[in-house]
Parts: sequence; structure tokens; C-alpha cells
Amino acid sequence: MKSKKQIIFPKHQKIFEQVGENIKLARKRRKLTTVQVAERADINRATLYQVEKGNPGVSMGAYFNVLRVLGLQDDFLKLAADDELGRKLQDLELLGKEK
Repeated sequence: MKSKKQIIFPKHQKIFEQVGENIKLARKRRKLTTVQVAERADINRATLYQVEKGNPGVSMGAYFNVLRVLGLQDDFLKLAADDELGRKLQDLELLGKEK
């Protein structure tokens, strides 16, 4: 089965690029080389390069393993944790049922 290429709008691509930059800075702060992180994350250096560039085509597993190597795996738990829109929609639905 061939996977479909994901379309990411330019304004959203900037978010990926910022995540990649944050990961790269975290690696450098820890004084780890790309070889060290790639080996510990069980990915190749080219994939790590793509993670640090914010490539949305890289698997979430690769992003997670890099964060794990950097000791930032708990940051994954913050994804979608504060679902403000979902709570507002739920509250509107709940308020509508009181009538």
C-alpha cells in the first residue's frame, strides 16, 4: 500500500520548522552530535537532519525517539492536552441540553 503525501499549508509548515529548530537547539545545549543522537534514537543521520528541519513527512515515532534521547519525551504528553476549542464545543452542547 502506497502512502499518501501529506499536504501542509505554509503557515503550518512554520510550526514544524520551529519544532525542528527547538529540537536542534536542545541537542546542541546537551553538546550531543548528530551521530550520537541518531544512534541512540535508532534512526539514521539523514532522518535526524529532517527532524531538525521540521519535515512533516518524518514519522512521529522518529520525533518521539529523538525527544526521548534528549530527555524531553514528556513533552509529547503536552500535545493536544489543552483542548480549549473542544471544551468550548462541549460546553455549548451541554448548555443546549438544559433547555
